[in-house]
Amino acid sequence: MLKKTLLGMTLFFVFMLTACGGNQASNPANEDEKVKVTATTGQIADIVKNVGKDHVEVTALMGPGVDPHLYQASQGDISKLSKADMIFYNGLHLEGKMGEIFEKMKKGKPTIPVAERIPNGKLIHTKDSSGNVDPHVWFDIDLWIYAVGAVEEGLIKQDPKNKENYSNNAKEYVQKLKSLKEESQKRIGEIPEESRILVTAHDAFGYFGKAYGMDVMGLQGLSTDSEYGLKDVQKIVDTLVDKNIKAVFIESSISEKSINAVVEGAKKQGHTVSIGGELFSDAMGEEGTDEGTYIGMYKHNIETIVSSLK
Repeated sequence: MLKKTLLGMTLFFVFMLTACGGNQASNPANEDEKVKVTATTGQIADIVKNVGKDHVEVTALMGPGVDPHLYQASQGDISKLSKADMIFYNGLHLEGKMGEIFEKMKKGKPTIPVAERIPNGKLIHTKDSSGNVDPHVWFDIDLWIYAVGAVEEGLIKQDPKNKENYSNNAKEYVQKLKSLKEESQKRIGEIPEESRILVTAHDAFGYFGKAYGMDVMGLQGLSTDSEYGLKDVQKIVDTLVDKNIKAVFIESSISEKSINAVVEGAKKQGHTVSIGGELFSDAMGEEGTDEGTYIGMYKHNIETIVSSLK
């Protein structure tokens, strides 16, 4: 009951802000005025910074260590969304508790789900009857390039006088991403095929595994809101023992508790498994660090995985 009341209050606040100021967003009037953009995740904000460069002012709602699956917008976040000229979010239900907010915001300004640009046939669908789609598309660089296109298109529509800059910046960034993909493939090739099993706290690396030919196992499902039990732990432990896998990985935005249960379970069966390191999954690193950029985060993950499994 309390959750419904809080949601109702939040949506009322969204409605009031949208009604009072949401329609005031407009194209920048001159060369010096920047497009004000609010993005949900660091990964999306990083695209906007690379494509928009000096023509945008970017605010990311979810910083390092923040889990977007469980994230609930504060009134301060609603204010940031309302004051923005445009909003970019992942979509595919990644920001599961913010869906109604985005629907309200769409009535007043461009509110763009960048991952929903990706063709449906390229997405990973769950095998159950829920119809859910894996939203962690940024781990397949080829798919994330579609998100770059969505940002480029959105910025050009909002600020057409800088179309050439946005297009050139997008091409430059895409080329960097393609080089990152080539480099990553070479590094993953250093891991023996029988050791290419990636075990993490939740099922965030499905696209990564598909892109690089790795088996991926997560204790929790696509969302950290899902539960895991003893059978889930035992299934992973059995795989680690059978395949003689020596490392599992924690995630920066999720508690270590679940992975520690796997390590202890393997130990009881006489198999030593270490924590191979911390991976960035749903959130990037601290702003101002290499890991605080998409490319830096990706390189960190590749290096951590390869060095622990090869």
